Amino acid sequence: MNFKEELEKKTGEAEEIVKRYLPGMEGYQRRVLEAMDYAVSAGGKRLRPLLMRETAALFGETGDSLFCFMAAIEFIHTYSLIHDDLPALDNDDYRRGRKTAHVVYGEDIAVIAGDGLLNYAYETALRAFDKAVTIADYKRTECAMKILGQKAGVYGMVGGQCADLLAEKPETEVTEEMLLFIHKNKTAALIQAAMTIGAVLAGADEKAVERIGQCAENIGVAFQIQDDILDVTGSLEVLGKPVGSDEKNHKLTYVAMHGLEESKRQVETLSGEAVGILRAFPHRNAFLETLVEQLIYREK
Repeated sequence: MNFKEELEKKTGEAEEIVKRYLPGMEGYQRRVLEAMDYAVSAGGKRLRPLLMRETAALFGETGDSLFCFMAAIEFIHTYSLIHDDLPALDNDDYRRGRKTAHVVYGEDIAVIAGDGLLNYAYETALRAFDKAVTIADYKRTECAMKILGQKAGVYGMVGGQCADLLAEKPETEVTEEMLLFIHKNKTAALIQAAMTIGAVLAGADEKAVERIGQCAENIGVAFQIQDDILDVTGSLEVLGKPVGSDEKNHKLTYVAMHGLEESKRQVETLSGEAVGILRAFPHRNAFLETLVEQLIYREK
């Protein structure tokens, strides 16, 4: 099986896991549940669940508890996209190749659909405790919950989003330190959560988890710089979302600060370091190494 076929197979498996944990359509809250389902079911690369599962494979077998966290992190990612697209933030009408949640369901329902997905993500992750058998299982699940909460919150993704919004304001002094803070938190934090949770649940030791965290930070920053590059060089047809929105919204980007060529060089450096960390582990995962390279150098 070549990489493309294996990626399709594994993405399909991740898709099934995510859909398995979606709530049913029922009750007076049906409308918000439909909006949640619409946003999650729009597809996407399922990057974070894939990275979680493949990182776990580096260190050993995991039980069904991993599936709870795979679904949870995709719900958190999707909630962040719903909110990012709102008129008060990026004001985008397309996401993953189709109309955004606020265009289809209205801004009010879109807001609470994002809220619903965030809260439901923790409900889903907490189900991992029901699958724990040993004391070690409980401790690993507790550690994974802490990682998920921190990396999604004000000391992670939300903090990065806040700095990103402030950077758009004329009175804000924009620095490279601020730019890296945004990339490390707004984008890299959830990728760190995915990979470190995979390592923790598979029983990796503290030093290995720390190395995976550094690898994931590199991946996340490179991923975001590549996203900035594609916002300049891509197209709506290929990307599935509008291009040029960073410039339109006066967003601070690596490309705006350093130019295209330096941005491309930085992507290459960061990705090389990330893959180098993965290759240094005793048990190699060739699929994960290729996945990282493919995702960083993606065209959409």
